[in-house]
Amino acid sequence: MIIVITPELTVPDETDMVSQLFRKGLDLLHIRKPFISRNEMTDFLDGIDAAFYSQMVLHSHYELADEYNISRFHFREEMRLNGEYKAYIGKGILSTSVHDIETYNTLDKDWEYAFISPVFPSISKKGYGENTKVIHEISCRNNPDLKLVALGGINEKNIKEVLDYGVDGVALLGGIWESDDPVQAFEKCRRNALL
Repeated sequence: MIIVITPELTVPDETDMVSQLFRKGLDLLHIRKPFISRNEMTDFLDGIDAAFYSQMVLHSHYELADEYNISRFHFREEMRLNGEYKAYIGKGILSTSVHDIETYNTLDKDWEYAFISPVFPSISKKGYGENTKVIHEISCRNNPDLKLVALGGINEKNIKEVLDYGVDGVALLGGIWESDDPVQAFEKCRRNALL
């Protein structure tokens, strides 16, 4: 499974590129736009081919889910700890984020998958994850009910290495959006993941 996370700030032609990514085989798109208004979010969603709404995951503006036929919701670690996700149990597919394998191992069946990060130093957040050891913790995984998705510093050069650690998928952010051609960067990642 390959997931792409949107950049926090909108980039030119982003919705067109998102539709292209789906046509090139993207499994899921996480829409993480913490600074946009409800109207800006509807404009963003309207710019993407409706055929792909079922493959989108909301990080905010969850109230738009019914209107856009979106049934996937992501809750940050803080939101999980505060119980903000509980109103969505049974209403869709839930995902969350963790930063160590011990936390991942304690998650219950409310979640379909969890991001674990950073597996490598971040591409989009300079300096974040410089001394990360998360990738080596993956072997201590013992939560059979929950998929594990690696995040952080993943690009076409290291995607295969990450998948070889036994994760169920990868999430790409900087490796896509920091490149000169996001669609081509995705294609390279997808090709190398299948090697």
